[in-house]
Amino acid sequence: MEDVYNLIQERNARETLPFLSIHSSNAFLRSHVDTLQDRCESLERQYLDQQQLVAEQAQAIEVNTNNAPAKNEARLREKNAKLQEDLNRRLQDEVKSTAEAAEVSKELSVLKEEKAAQDATISKLGMEVTRCNDVIAHLQSEMDDSKTLARLAEKQVDGLKDAIRSLQEENDETTKLNKRLVDEAVAVKEKMAEQFNNMNDTIETLQKEANMLRSYVKTGKGSGGGWFGLRRGDKKITAATAAADAESSIDSDDSQPKRQWGATVSAVLPSQPLFTIKAHKDDTICVRYDGTNLNRVATASSDATVKVFDTSNGHLEATFSAGGRQPLIGVDIGGDIVCGCGADKTCRVWNQQTKRMIHQLAGHSQKITCVRLFPGEKSVITGSADRSIRIWDIARHIYTQTTTLRHSSTSNCCDVSGETQSIVSGHLDGGLRCWDVRTGDRVLDIPLLHDVGVTSVQWKPGNHHEILTNGRDSTLKVVDARTSSVVHSFSDPGFRTLTNHASSSFSPDGSYVAAGSGDNGIIFVWNVTKGELEKQLSAHQCGVAGIAWGMGGTNGQQVATIDKSGYLTLWA
Repeated sequence: MEDVYNLIQERNARETLPFLSIHSSNAFLRSHVDTLQDRCESLERQYLDQQQLVAEQAQAIEVNTNNAPAKNEARLREKNAKLQEDLNRRLQDEVKSTAEAAEVSKELSVLKEEKAAQDATISKLGMEVTRCNDVIAHLQSEMDDSKTLARLAEKQVDGLKDAIRSLQEENDETTKLNKRLVDEAVAVKEKMAEQFNNMNDTIETLQKEANMLRSYVKTGKGSGGGWFGLRRGDKKITAATAAADAESSIDSDDSQPKRQWGATVSAVLPSQPLFTIKAHKDDTICVRYDGTNLNRVATASSDATVKVFDTSNGHLEATFSAGGRQPLIGVDIGGDIVCGCGADKTCRVWNQQTKRMIHQLAGHSQKITCVRLFPGEKSVITGSADRSIRIWDIARHIYTQTTTLRHSSTSNCCDVSGETQSIVSGHLDGGLRCWDVRTGDRVLDIPLLHDVGVTSVQWKPGNHHEILTNGRDSTLKVVDARTSSVVHSFSDPGFRTLTNHASSSFSPDGSYVAAGSGDNGIIFVWNVTKGELEKQLSAHQCGVAGIAWGMGGTNGQQVATIDKSGYLTLWA
C-alpha cells in the first residue's frame, strides 16, 4: 500500500510542476498591481494638494491685486504658470499610470480566470486521486481475496494430486489384477476347449464302438456264448478294431480341407524391379494390395483417380474417377470392393466387376485422410481431419453410419484387426490410439509416440498386439499394445519421412519392416528379429510416397512402391 501511495505522490508532483511558473507570475502581478494602486493614490493626494495651493494663490492674488506692486504680481503669475505646467505633467503621468494600471488590471483578471480554471483542474485531479485511492483500496481488497483463494486452490490441487496418485495406484493394481484375471480366464478357456475337444473325440470314438458292437450283436444273435452273442476271445479284437476304425475315421476327417485362421505367409525380400509403371500423371499418395490375396494392387493420386493393376503383368485393370480436381488421399481394395477417400470430405465405394460407384459416404466435415475395409468387405472405416473416425455399413443397398469415434487430433492413418475387432489410428499430434469396435471405447492412448505426426500404422500379421508406426521424425517403431511400450525402433541417416501419409509395412510373416525415403527414393528393409538394416533398394528417381507388402497372391509378387512423380514399381 505504501508503494501505491508513493506512486500517487510522484504522479501529483509531475502533474503540478507545469503550473509553478504560472503561480509565480500571478503572485508577481498581484504585487505589482498593489504598488501601482498605492502610487495612484499618492498622485491623487498630490494633485489635490496642488489644486488647493493654486486656489489659495489665486485668492491671494485677487485680494492683493489693488495693493501689491506690479513686480510681485508678475512673480506670482510666473510661479503660477510653473505650477500649472507641473500639474499638467503630473496629470499626464497620472493618466499614463492609470492606463498601465488598467492594463495590469486586465492582465490580472485574465490571470485570475486562469487561476480559477487551474483551481477547477486541481479540484478535478483531487477527485480523481480520491477515486484512484478508492480503486486501489478495492484492488488491494480483491488481491487479498485472490491470495486467499489461490492458497485455497493450492490446497485443493494438492488434495487432487493425492487423489489422482491414489487413483493411479488403484488403477495400476486393477490393471495388473485385470491382466492376471484375463490371462487366467484365457488359460482356463484354452484348457476347457482342449478338454471339450478330447471329450468330443472320445464321444465320437465311443459312438463308433457302440455302432460296431450293435452291428456285431445283430449279426451274432442266436450263436450263444459271450456277451451279446460274442465269444470272450472276440471282445478284445472288437474293441481294438473299433479303436482302429475310430482313428482311421478321425484321420480321414482331418484330411478334409479347412479354413485356417491366423496363418502367415513367408516373406519374399524384394531384390529388383519387376514392373515400372507410369500409374498417374500427378503424384501418387497411397498404394494397397488386395486384402483377399488376389493379384491386384490399387493406387490413389492427386489427379482424383484410383487405379487397379494386375500384379502378374503390370496391366491396368480399372480406373475409378472421383470427379472434379480434389485429390484422393487414401485407397483400399478387397475382392470386388474398391474404396477411395479424399479432400472433398467423402469416401467413394466402387464395384470392381461392374466398374460403377455403389456408395458415396458423406458425413465428415473435413477432408478424409485414410480408409480401410473390414474383413468381409461389408464395413468401411474412415478417418478425417475433423478429429473423428467413422464406421460405415456398406452391405446393403443404402449405406448407414454405425459408429463414430471422437478424439483430439487429426487421424492421418488407421488399420483394423479382423480377429480382435480393434482399430488403431495414428494422429497429427504424434499419438497412437486403439479402439474397440464393439463398444466404441478407446482402449489405448499413447501420446507423443513420435515427436511429430504419425503417418502410418499397421497391425503385425499373425500377432494382434504389436503395431508398426511411421512418424514425421523419420523413425519406424513397433509398439506392444499390451504394455504400451516400444519394443523395436528403426531409423537410418539416409531415411526421411516428409509427408503426413508416408506409409510403412510389415512383411506377411512379420519378420521384416520396410519403408521408402521421401527425398532420395531409396527403399529400406529392416530385420525385426535382429533389429538391423537388412538391405537398401534403389529404383525411383524421386522421393517414395508409399509402400505396400502383400501376401503374394498366386504369383508371389509381394512388394509395391510409389513415388511423387506418379510411378508404380512392382518388385520381384
